[in-house]
Amino acid sequence: MTARRWLILAAALLGAALTARLGVWQLDRAAQKIALQAAIDAEAVRPALGNAELATDGAGQVHRQVRLRGRWVAERTVWLDNRPMDGRAGFHVVTPLRLAGRGDAVLVERGWAPRDPYDRKHLPPVDTPSGEVEVVGRLAASPSRLYQLGEGSTGTIRQNLDPAAFAVESGLALLPLTVVQTAPAGAQDGLLRHWPAPDLGLQKHYGYAFQWFALCALILGLYVWFQLVRPRLRKP
Repeated sequence: MTARRWLILAAALLGAALTARLGVWQLDRAAQKIALQAAIDAEAVRPALGNAELATDGAGQVHRQVRLRGRWVAERTVWLDNRPMDGRAGFHVVTPLRLAGRGDAVLVERGWAPRDPYDRKHLPPVDTPSGEVEVVGRLAASPSRLYQLGEGSTGTIRQNLDPAAFAVESGLALLPLTVVQTAPAGAQDGLLRHWPAPDLGLQKHYGYAFQWFALCALILGLYVWFQLVRPRLRKP
């Protein structure tokens, strides 16, 4: 075998080994996501946390169900823009809840409200009781986020909300957690809560794995055809 053919063989084997390894890595990533989903599902069926059980550092409590009592800090409500729901443009309404019997508060992603198609700054009415309310939901690390260029905005309408920065801005002792509310607090408040299930990207990993394995098969197939089969067919 000539040096050129040895070089082609080495390149083909290296390419096949690399693409096969990348395919296995994507399958491993999918397995990790499946394990994460199982952990999330296990957390979701545990008893709901109350005010007293809510950790100040949020350690190990993400995805837990909660049933909290407190008062809305309505003047600090933030409307997160560009959040569609059921095919309609709108906002996610986020209001801090000052926890009863404690000196701290937690952000609550209360639900979705439609956006005025003619006036972006016109906000729909949302019922925010002034008395003590009970909020039912699940814990998340932070309010939902979108990709954003540059620094975050301030004001009532924003693209994203950073809890740590908002704690400084508002002067509230905010916990490093967010409650995704799943039911109205008392009477109907006019908000929708058709929260989508968390997308862990399993199909993306499987798709990437298929592409890498297909590329591996292509490399080997091309090598066999051009280096082994085709030369034999050319012989008289």
